[in-house]
Amino acid sequence: MATVPNPSGKAAKYIFVTGGVVSSLGKGIAAASIGRLLVERGLRVTMLKFDPYINVDPGTMSPFQHGEVFVTDDGAETDLDLGHYERFIDRPLSQQNNVTTGRIYSNVITKERRGDFLGATVQVIPHITDEIKAAIRRLSPENDVVIVEVGGTVGDIESLPFLEAIRQFRHDIGRDNALFIHLTLVPFIAAAGEVKTKPTQHSVRELMQIGIQPDVLICRTERPLSDDTKRKIASFCNVEFGAVIESRDVSTIYQIPLSFHEQELDAIIVRKLGLGGDDPDLATWREMVTRIVEPAARVRIAVVGKYTDYADSYKSVQEALIHGGIANDVSVEIAWTSSDLFTDPATARRLVARFDGVLVPGGFGVRGVEGMVEAIRAVRETGTPFFGICLGMQVAIIEFARNVCGLDDSNSSEFVPECSNPVISLMESQQHVTELGGTMRLGAYPCRIRPGSKVAEIYGVPEISERHRHRYEVSNQYRSLFQEKGLRLSGVSPDDSLVEMIELPSHPYYVACQFHPELKSRPTRPHPLFAAFVAAATSARRRKAVGAQPAEGSALAEAG
Repeated sequence: MATVPNPSGKAAKYIFVTGGVVSSLGKGIAAASIGRLLVERGLRVTMLKFDPYINVDPGTMSPFQHGEVFVTDDGAETDLDLGHYERFIDRPLSQQNNVTTGRIYSNVITKERRGDFLGATVQVIPHITDEIKAAIRRLSPENDVVIVEVGGTVGDIESLPFLEAIRQFRHDIGRDNALFIHLTLVPFIAAAGEVKTKPTQHSVRELMQIGIQPDVLICRTERPLSDDTKRKIASFCNVEFGAVIESRDVSTIYQIPLSFHEQELDAIIVRKLGLGGDDPDLATWREMVTRIVEPAARVRIAVVGKYTDYADSYKSVQEALIHGGIANDVSVEIAWTSSDLFTDPATARRLVARFDGVLVPGGFGVRGVEGMVEAIRAVRETGTPFFGICLGMQVAIIEFARNVCGLDDSNSSEFVPECSNPVISLMESQQHVTELGGTMRLGAYPCRIRPGSKVAEIYGVPEISERHRHRYEVSNQYRSLFQEKGLRLSGVSPDDSLVEMIELPSHPYYVACQFHPELKSRPTRPHPLFAAFVAAATSARRRKAVGAQPAEGSALAEAG
């Protein structure tokens, strides 16, 4: 199979990242960090995640099982690792960048039903592996390097077709055009007082049994690896001594590219693949990391949600808050707070008083919503900086309708279909949708900003594009009432049919949006809404320190 040239006329190169011993070692972060180093060398990099589960995409999976669903501009519901990829290589990705076993088999079965295989017996080899290889090749044009992460752990049954496919792929394109990197664990055994290399040796042996010899080993470890330990690993695993890379725990994931660069991992990759490019200039990245690990101040922000027992459910929110801290030179301490704790107004006020700001993120289903209502009421009445996202905006509408507009039975038709005042209702385009997978309002849509609003000041442009993932919207029947009572509809769809953003002009900082701004935040380019929210929380903390209270206008007093 011929390699696919990019615009420079050179064939694309490929890096395959696998993992062994145990899951959750951080393959996605490692792959993204490699991508960042190559981007800093002036190379055009894209990334691909293979997920071995049989779901077509993670859109219908529980956040407690899978973590957040990361949505791309083209509306793909993807693995959260794509969020890491975008944040590190600073490029928008698409449906093509995340492929599951379910999608591979669905494509092959569709072709079989169409008669594409001309009566052949359809098998894992070659039909499934060919489909996997085709997914890799689709990303080759216009890129110098394609980094492919294979999900799961070596030895899992589910990932075997992907491992076989990448083995074949390297054979097809030639050894000089592909590189295998294996991420493994070197545990420290406290009773023995030493690190043990045997799990790594066994993991590499498992990989070699299916025909893959790693070129580079990245060793996750709690303790530093001595040169003797590295030589032992190199000898038993048949890799170069310099290609045994140590990956210790760090205070922020954004330090990992710097750690890899110090060990010359990017230089090893460039040499082995014959890549060009300049020496990386990591000065801006180092400065960004310094602002994270050595901040001038700190703020405490509560994320009040439904899935707070598993922080990966809100991974992009977590990272975007860190980015907001970078923009303000503060450390953001996130308190993951279950909305179920906000049982009544007095409890909600007591809880809110502990924080400098409150963020209510997205979610689905009725559980925990009443607690969110109480939390949002408390921040509105006390002047605590508030930021609502997706469900957070919808619950803010419900709270405002009940406690300011006097519509006591207000709710969402998602939670109470027969309620008298469904201030949040199913979108017209969703009325006749019966299947759940991939049928929401997904991907990037434009939003027109109201001149003179707080968000107009924050964004500095009249129209924006943000990513969405929802079925329900603010009911237009209540728009006039909300505005009469002091709520500003600060962002709407270009045709004025959908409310996209709201704010309270009388409040120090009260902003909510239907879309997910966290998905477009980057460590080097924090999202404006997160930067502004953290700035408001920082100001609130300073006011608390001097014993001052936020100025309350008459509208805020009335709203309380």
